[in-house]
Amino acid sequence: MRTKRSVLAWVGLLLTGAVTAPVFAQRDAAAATWGMDAVVASIVTAGFALGIAAGLGAIGQGKAIGSAAEAIARNPSASGEIRGVLILGLVLIESLVIYVLLISLILFFINPFKPAG
Repeated sequence: MRTKRSVLAWVGLLLTGAVTAPVFAQRDAAAATWGMDAVVASIVTAGFALGIAAGLGAIGQGKAIGSAAEAIARNPSASGEIRGVLILGLVLIESLVIYVLLISLILFFINPFKPAG
């Protein structure tokens, strides 16, 4: 049931993207005055990427902590090993969010689309 729900969520997300993509296909006079260029697009994309990474990282950390607490409750004698694996897992999850933050800051402060020279 969980996999069916997640597949439906992904399909819905892809369909939403496919339906809304043509909105940005053609620029008219109003869009030209709005000023949507590569710099603005990179900042918006970096913001969305950071929000998604932080949200999914928080969900992953919550599930990891919940599973570790349940495992310690079932077998208290293994709490030291479980705690070590939990901390390692939380560090790896958080490092992914920090990588996205780093990429977002690079896109925000160092303009990769600026012509050289």
